[in-house]
Amino acid sequence: MDVSDLLSRAAHVSAALAVVLLLARLGRNAARRLRQPEVVGEVTVGLLVGPAVLALSDRALFDALLPAAVLDVLTFVGQTGLVLYLVGLAHKLRPGPGGPPRRALSALVAGAFVVPLATGLLLVGLIALTGDTAARGEVPLPAFCLMVAVTLSITAVPVLSRILGDRGLSESAEGRLALASAIVMDGLGWIMLTLAVGLGADDLSGLWEPAVALLAGGGCALLLRLGLRTAPARRLCRRLPRTTAVLLGGAALGTALLTEHLGMTAIVGAALVGLAIPGEDAAAADAGPAPWTEPVTAVSHTGRMLTPVFFVVTGVTVLIDAFSAASWTLIAGTLVLGCSGKLLGGYAGARLAGTGPAPARRIGVLMNTRGLTELIVIEAGHRAGILPAPMVLALVVMALATTAMTGPLLGLVDRAERRGSVPDRSELPRSVATEGSTR
Repeated sequence: MDVSDLLSRAAHVSAALAVVLLLARLGRNAARRLRQPEVVGEVTVGLLVGPAVLALSDRALFDALLPAAVLDVLTFVGQTGLVLYLVGLAHKLRPGPGGPPRRALSALVAGAFVVPLATGLLLVGLIALTGDTAARGEVPLPAFCLMVAVTLSITAVPVLSRILGDRGLSESAEGRLALASAIVMDGLGWIMLTLAVGLGADDLSGLWEPAVALLAGGGCALLLRLGLRTAPARRLCRRLPRTTAVLLGGAALGTALLTEHLGMTAIVGAALVGLAIPGEDAAAADAGPAPWTEPVTAVSHTGRMLTPVFFVVTGVTVLIDAFSAASWTLIAGTLVLGCSGKLLGGYAGARLAGTGPAPARRIGVLMNTRGLTELIVIEAGHRAGILPAPMVLALVVMALATTAMTGPLLGLVDRAERRGSVPDRSELPRSVATEGSTR
């Protein structure tokens, strides 16, 4: 390739990136006007732009606008954004000090995680009953069952925290309980996701490949954690937070590429790096505080800016073919089971934790929020060859719909509460209410 071709491709990629980021901004603005989380508009625009352009033009023009060489670069950029964003997301997957009581947390996790796992198995049964071979794929049944169950059990921590802040529920007892349980459930979900990817091998001997990849990624993450706990690392973090952010981003990309090269999805490697970064409480207990929050936030923010590219690539490479292959029965069944598992499971878990009916309904609605975390899990399942394109489409529709309905459902719960008796603090678990009064 000569210099002119290289410059031409660079200009083409730059123009494509500019268009993608502009469309993402328009999607966020539209979502805000509709009083929806910004991620709903961003994801919807990103996923639909490719199929929309293809529907309005012929394939030759589409390929000219987005040739394979440019799409390969965009794919790498989107994956890079996903890896960097996941560092910050995984770093948050730990309950902080002053959280809700363990009994209440365990009860809510039992309801809001186990019940959706069961509805995921029901969805697999529906696919088998309808004979939908396009949605089933050809992977081993245990891997498919576990992956589908995990996708229905996810609650998106970033979108949930944003909704809690917008509605003034961040410091409420039910808000803190919902967020803490979402963190625990997503942590469990990542463990099960890793297991599902491992089970996706054709035979037991094939499990060695993902096992080696997981051990290698875990080893890199462990070395990173040991290095970050040293005095020079803390000094570097305090004096040069931007340099620290670049180094953390490089470590995440390197670990992600290593795990992908060894047979495991890059997302798992990025999650291991995020989990390996010590929390502020651990830093404070070990030779003084270290401000890891600032560089981790910078890494995650950079990745968040690039995630719209991931949505566009997914729409072009996955959803174009999925629109014709996915059945309405599959999409409707996924949506109904996805909603019922979280709404009913969250409500039952909250009641088991000792909350009253009104807070339990609110918690059940909050648990139904999927957002970007769900899309990351779906992407991991697709890249591992476990989730076929029609299944991806059905799960994406479910993720967007459940996230979009969170706000309106919370409004319905609030209006029903106002029409009925106004609940007092006795409707919350005694330990939660007592703790909240001391804050």
